[in-house]
Amino acid sequence: MDVRIESSWKQVLQPEFDKPYFRLLTDFVRQEYQSKQCFPPAKLIFNAFDSCPFDRVRVVIIGQDPYHDVGQAQGLCFSVPTGIPIPPSLQNIYKELQHDVGITYPMSGDLHRWAEQGVLLLNATLTVVAHHPGSHQNKGWEELTDAAIQALNEQREHLVFMLWGSYAKRKGQIINSRKHLVLTAPHPSPLSAYSGFFGCGHFSKANEYLVRHGQQPINWQP
Repeated sequence: MDVRIESSWKQVLQPEFDKPYFRLLTDFVRQEYQSKQCFPPAKLIFNAFDSCPFDRVRVVIIGQDPYHDVGQAQGLCFSVPTGIPIPPSLQNIYKELQHDVGITYPMSGDLHRWAEQGVLLLNATLTVVAHHPGSHQNKGWEELTDAAIQALNEQREHLVFMLWGSYAKRKGQIINSRKHLVLTAPHPSPLSAYSGFFGCGHFSKANEYLVRHGQQPINWQP
């Protein structure tokens, strides 16, 4: 199956695109977008991959579902376009960034600058029906994103994986912690941020690890 996606990721994921589950997933998503309001916009479904080529990935942040309110989802986990109110989880990420690496609190929730530096902002499920969180879970997206994580795990070295919350931790169980840095913490949502996300220091730990392995640190100022 021919899929419009960044060329290096297309090469890595082509075996998945040729599997029966992906054809069923494609048919399902196409019907959903034709009959319901879905997010993100169709052209941004693969934005996480398009914004961060396979060979340039240095940090992976795993989310669960796209935002499900109008104007929020843009295909990057936790990110919203400039001008959209910053969601609570991202507000908490920014607070931890202020404490950890001293960024200036951003006025925008757009994280494209991270993606351009090699931060893969990958949701486990890449589409959702408006106002119905989890509506496209268990339709095949998780199999595709598992394959992407496994490819990074096997074919790359010295990546940083940030796994926030129990869902991301389960999805990251395949990662070889001898080859990569695996950082875990509670989810940054208001329900759990005070249980260990605040003070986790993941952003400074990531940069220390990258520098130690001969790479440039991430400029975490969005």
